[in-house]
Amino acid sequence: MGQISLVIGATGLVGGQVTEELLKRPGMDEVRVLVRRPPEATHPRLRIIPVDWDELERFEEAFAGVHSVYCCLGTTIKKAGSREQFRKVDVEYVLKSAALARRHGVRQFLAVSSMGASPGVRNFYLRTKGEMEEGLAAMGFHGLHLFRPSLLLGNRPDRRFGEQAAAILMTSLDVLFRRPKLAPYRAVPSLKVARSMVKIGLTDMKGHHIYPNEVIHVLGDTAD
Repeated sequence: MGQISLVIGATGLVGGQVTEELLKRPGMDEVRVLVRRPPEATHPRLRIIPVDWDELERFEEAFAGVHSVYCCLGTTIKKAGSREQFRKVDVEYVLKSAALARRHGVRQFLAVSSMGASPGVRNFYLRTKGEMEEGLAAMGFHGLHLFRPSLLLGNRPDRRFGEQAAAILMTSLDVLFRRPKLAPYRAVPSLKVARSMVKIGLTDMKGHHIYPNEVIHVLGDTAD
């Protein structure tokens, strides 16, 4: 019997690629995506569920029968409009989704976080990601998997000049960043993150696991 997976944030850079990778798997019965706006992709095993994130509880049946949830939600302060709205997306929506997943017996919960995430740091972005991780860890999933990439490389739906400039610089210095001391900071293609998440999510691995940037590079490279 195949699996049912649910992708949250499927219109984003990593979420879109996670969705594509899942749909390639012959043992996948259905891939559900919770989205505010429908993606362009179509597939006979893809089920698109339009959602109002502020009333997420009305859509909790989307979590029924799901084996793995892939949470790729994320925004920027500029796009969100304020720190409060940023936190709403990156923490509150994530934890609400996780609570519904836990209620419906989801076995594996996977989330994109960030290198350096910690609830105790001064940096607002990293502290927010740390709070998200802390909240997820308290929920008691059979398997919780947190992915902490460095700078993501890929074609984003929304252009971010600062990130584009950093990506060009870090790509040109990629050989240098392959050294052990710099490997944690090496820019990582978003496809590697997506492939890493799918490989882990298709298992029934137990426990709380954190995947640092250098591990994501390895997981994303290795064949199934």
